[in-house]
Amino acid sequence: MYRFLLSRQWVILTLLGLVLIPTMIKLGFWQLHRHESRVARNEEVAASLAAPTVPVGRLTGVGRQPADDEKFRTVTARGTYDTAHEVVVRHRTASDGDTIGYFVVTPLVQKDGSAILVNRGWIESEGDLTSFPEVPEAPKGEVTVTGRMMPDETTEASGIKDTKGLPDRQVMLINSRKQADELGRPLAGGFIQLMETSPKPGSQQPEVLPEPDHSGIGPHMAYAVQWWLFTGAVPVGWVILVRREAKDRRARESAPGTAAEEDAAREPEKIAP
Repeated sequence: MYRFLLSRQWVILTLLGLVLIPTMIKLGFWQLHRHESRVARNEEVAASLAAPTVPVGRLTGVGRQPADDEKFRTVTARGTYDTAHEVVVRHRTASDGDTIGYFVVTPLVQKDGSAILVNRGWIESEGDLTSFPEVPEAPKGEVTVTGRMMPDETTEASGIKDTKGLPDRQVMLINSRKQADELGRPLAGGFIQLMETSPKPGSQQPEVLPEPDHSGIGPHMAYAVQWWLFTGAVPVGWVILVRREAKDRRARESAPGTAAEEDAAREPEKIAP
């Protein structure tokens, strides 16, 4: 009854199902691992944001990067801005996630003579991308900044290509190692993502970046469940197709005259003498 399963069409269909089942199981676990990574990241970010504020020197220093688990930790630093070595970071989006502009990064020179980079926030780009944009002036005199500790940006971590040959004082990545050569003074690793300044600036300042999202988990778990449902659907669908084919064949075989007509059709036509 089920000899049709040995036909070329059914062998190919069966093999295809056998390939799809483990593939979709793996895709489901891949999405599950992405979900678990997202949940773990959210927990790390939430823990860093909730941790007590510490002086920046506790987390970084000259020739030393902040630890991975200290990312987004709130820190304070005191010093004066070195606007002569201020740079802008190209192709960065505003808090709306759509508008393209620049980050404004200014070294803050501390009392011991070393500096720490401060991402003062976002400004909108102008029409001419080949010249240094008009940047809101950094506060003068000694200030205390409060912000989130961030590691150096790299192409590997961010996916942003470090383009060469950019206009003067424009960069693609916030990277203390690269900017230390231009600064001419000791520079601490990483940078501070500014939250607030004391005393409060009286003039217009770049748009402060929002707190990182640590609540969304994305659609990965739903995708994992979806792949596993597809996995279960393959053998169920195969069984349904097999039973339907067997039923159709039984119906054809039991139809009156069908077998005889098929036999007659297969016989060669007889020529009268």
